[in-house]
Amino acid sequence: MTLFKEIEAAKIQLQGVVSPTPLTENMNLSDEFGATILLKREDLQIVRSYKIRGAYNKMSSLTEPEKNQGIVCASAGNHAQGVAYSCNLLHIKGIIYMPKTTPKQKVKQVQLFGKSYVEIVLIGDTFDDAYASAVEDATKNNKIFVHPFDDFKVIAGQGTVGLEILESFKEPIDYVFVPIGGGGLAAGLSTVFKQLSPNTKIIGVEPEGAPSMKTSIANGKNTALESIDKFVDGAAVKQVGQKTFEICKDNLEDIILVPEGKVCTTILRLYNEEAMVVEPAGALTIAALDFYKDKIKGKNVVCIVSGSNNDIERTAEIKERSLLYEGLMHYFMIQFPQRPGALKEFVNEILGPEDDITYFQFTKKNSREVGPAVVGLELKNKNDILAIKAKMTTKGFEFKYLNEKQDLFTQLIG
Repeated sequence: MTLFKEIEAAKIQLQGVVSPTPLTENMNLSDEFGATILLKREDLQIVRSYKIRGAYNKMSSLTEPEKNQGIVCASAGNHAQGVAYSCNLLHIKGIIYMPKTTPKQKVKQVQLFGKSYVEIVLIGDTFDDAYASAVEDATKNNKIFVHPFDDFKVIAGQGTVGLEILESFKEPIDYVFVPIGGGGLAAGLSTVFKQLSPNTKIIGVEPEGAPSMKTSIANGKNTALESIDKFVDGAAVKQVGQKTFEICKDNLEDIILVPEGKVCTTILRLYNEEAMVVEPAGALTIAALDFYKDKIKGKNVVCIVSGSNNDIERTAEIKERSLLYEGLMHYFMIQFPQRPGALKEFVNEILGPEDDITYFQFTKKNSREVGPAVVGLELKNKNDILAIKAKMTTKGFEFKYLNEKQDLFTQLIG
């Protein structure tokens, strides 16, 4: 069968397992961008992401001997939950490899959905580490490896998202923004639109710190990145799938890279304004709208909200990254004169009435005239930082601006 026929077959296979998710207009976003912005709410799936579609479609296609052998998978979280739930429904034993850095909430959910049918192995720091261990296990023990994205059955399952969108919205759709990690969702969805709505422009969205698909397309070959920012864990892989690359390079109109800080700002906004809890990967497509605001004006636009598996323990980091991106959080290493009243002078004469010290670390006094302190400032207005720097220079406070010294910032702040 062609991939499109596989997607149509997957839709039938998923009936009774995957409920169609809502496609609803978001009035706030529509007003902001002067367009009809529709959100495809895959965060409302029972496993809180679209990954159940591909996992179940793949696993339900296995022969009885293959099911009896058991399965192995690797995942940063959402694919693991889809596989675990499928193991439970299909009564298949599964071993799920996840990076040690996976949020606790996702690990707990995997066990909840898989119950006694799954065993979780936490190994390595990245998806790629977990992937290598899972493939080794599957090969050594003759088990089926359920790939998170580079498998036509998995791609076909994810592609059913595209069929649902076109069934739900009968007017022409101008743009669809789709998040890209390994590329399974983008490959499946773009195949559907190429067949049924070829005038729709499919825009892929990757985190700026993990541009694996954009890099591969630019290079004309599937390219592994040397390093990535793992923050957007549901969409941060060093290398996309070969099958997904071949499909996406022909089907995608463009790929946007979104800074991780912008993603964090979007997560907080969705929570505060829409009461939506989304994970970083789930916020990617909405965060990307700003970069296309001129092109989408007056258009019908769909954003895939891919998942909501966010760990509340990450809230502080999300806020921090958002403030840094918005220019409202600033870190300095300041040489404070070691005399009484120096800190008071800094607060009264350098800072404004609405500026807040959120971080302060001072070394013990010594025989020198000055001592370094690492100071974090949260501002109400991003333009105020210029006046603060100028006042410090005028008042004789020597400083290093850590926001622009990434290596030093990482060592001192984290």
